[in-house]
Amino acid sequence: MKRWYVVQVYAGYENNIKKDLQKRIEESGLQESFGEILIPSAKMKQFFDAAGEEEDQQLFPGYMLVQMQLIPGAMRLVVTTPRVFRFLGGSEPAPISQKEADRILAQMRGEVIVTRDKHDFEVGREVEIKDGPFSGFVGVVDRIDQEGEKLIVMVSIFGRMTPVELNFDQIKR
Repeated sequence: MKRWYVVQVYAGYENNIKKDLQKRIEESGLQESFGEILIPSAKMKQFFDAAGEEEDQQLFPGYMLVQMQLIPGAMRLVVTTPRVFRFLGGSEPAPISQKEADRILAQMRGEVIVTRDKHDFEVGREVEIKDGPFSGFVGVVDRIDQEGEKLIVMVSIFGRMTPVELNFDQIKR
């Protein structure tokens, strides 16, 4: 039965290692012992990019998932591949649970939202504006739009509380 195993590899070389491993599997004739080889990654929005384009971001740099039967020949083939450190779990690698594998696959398909960093904004909390026309102002969070990553902050302008819509990255934490 094929199960998912985590393999530690040189970070930054995951795609090359995947190609090498697939080639070695074909050459050795062990295709029946192997399933998929994955480099877990997901589309993430880049907020420093003016266009706000999504970019593929690795979920676990330096690690790959290999679906395989844990037989000595297959295990030896993986660990002797250049730039592969080891299986997680040492000499007796432990497979990840099917539930964990399903969660990672769902993240890769975009069914689970992956964010780069958590925002700890809460309604009623005082925040300082670090960017935009209200830079340097202090206001109070009135509403939070997690999906759109925007805040409505009440700012005192000429003695009146005025709602100002801001992006998460315009607020000093």
